[in-house]
Amino acid sequence: MDGPTNPMVTPLLTDLYQFTMAYAYWKAGKHNDRAVFDLYFRKNPFGGEFTVFAGLEECIKLIANFKLTEEEISFICETLPGSCEEGFVKYLRNIDCSDVEVYAISEGTVVFPKVPLLRVEGPVAVVQLLETPVLNLVNFASLVATNAARHRLVAGKSKMLLEFGLRRAQGPDGAISASKYCYIGGFDATRWFSNNVAAGRLFGIPLRGTHSHAFVSSFMSPDEILERSLHRSDGSSTCEDFVSLVQSWLSKIQWAKALGNTVGETNQSELAAFTSYALAFPNNFLALVDTYDVMRSGVPNFCAVALALNDLGYKSVGIRLDSGDLAYLSGEARKIFQIIEKEFGLPGFGKTSITASNDLNEETLDALNKQGHEVDCYGIGTYLVTCYAQAALGCVFKLVEINNQPRIKLSEDVSKVGERILCRHPFNESKRAYVVPQRVEELLKCYWPGKSGKSSEYIPS
Repeated sequence: MDGPTNPMVTPLLTDLYQFTMAYAYWKAGKHNDRAVFDLYFRKNPFGGEFTVFAGLEECIKLIANFKLTEEEISFICETLPGSCEEGFVKYLRNIDCSDVEVYAISEGTVVFPKVPLLRVEGPVAVVQLLETPVLNLVNFASLVATNAARHRLVAGKSKMLLEFGLRRAQGPDGAISASKYCYIGGFDATRWFSNNVAAGRLFGIPLRGTHSHAFVSSFMSPDEILERSLHRSDGSSTCEDFVSLVQSWLSKIQWAKALGNTVGETNQSELAAFTSYALAFPNNFLALVDTYDVMRSGVPNFCAVALALNDLGYKSVGIRLDSGDLAYLSGEARKIFQIIEKEFGLPGFGKTSITASNDLNEETLDALNKQGHEVDCYGIGTYLVTCYAQAALGCVFKLVEINNQPRIKLSEDVSKVGERILCRHPFNESKRAYVVPQRVEELLKCYWPGKSGKSSEYIPS
């Protein structure tokens, strides 16, 4: 199995006290005692009622490749307080996870407080060394996946969600991880004009995107466009002057009676930028329309380019709004799209996609829903990938058994289908309820059998 996505995830990605305990276990002859540790959390994040478990694949990659190098062993021995006996050095050279077994809930599953997400069994010293990196790999992953799922619930199933967080994420690994776990949590893609090509390559996450304000403002006029020709989508002919075709459509839009005074003199530098971008990406033309004036320039300029592309057999993706009153602007843009569809007989143009971005979060999405809007797609960044509403999940890794002796045990009871059981509320001990299970499923499945010979579950891509 390939190693962890981040090459910094090694056996040294742990607390010093894990190695001091390993040495103490070895010194006491207890390092091979069989231990069982459970990983779980005590409270759902964001004041919510559920969590999405994530990070399992990276944990298994760590365990599958857990081996100390000579340089790492030397560093450990130099770092440990006091002397490091040669016998312990030899022990460290032979450490791996072949005698470890890992049982887990499937990644992407909705989970709840105090329920073990991971159960790690093996020699106590080795399992102790796994504690910190495993917690590191699960805590942030589950927090981001949960945050993404919450945004999906607010946005609704029909909206497209794009993760826009690379620029604001906590470092490169925070960005890569966020892209992966937002996708697990229900997002559709990561945008490619700034975020996150690396995640697309590593994980197969779809990439979508547009251009920036800088691209728009870098143009002065259509005269700057040197290569003006564009082949029809089917390759049957070539439009030698696409710029003129765009200008003719802009003139038609400006004179359209149904649009009244909506369209005035548009910004020609913006039109040049849109036209140039369409020439580069005729199959993926999505324009950022708020660099100057959304309704008087951005949307009409987009429509002129989109209609010119339509003449050549291409279908534009849509527009992106990155500022202003998103509910109002999306509604007004939709009206123009619908008028153009009717005015020029273009079926489907009224449904042109509208993407909104700019520091969106759960509260913003909820407010837009209450106001009424025409947004089809949201680009969400800072509040999503930084988990702005809550900094950490707080998973813990606790010893529950040593040499077959329980160290924490709540119940040995196992539910059976059709058999009534009395359940206690997990947080309010005075609340009780009888339930009759209709189906019973073992949540913890073996994902790393070590040398036990047990079959292991498949980890999906």
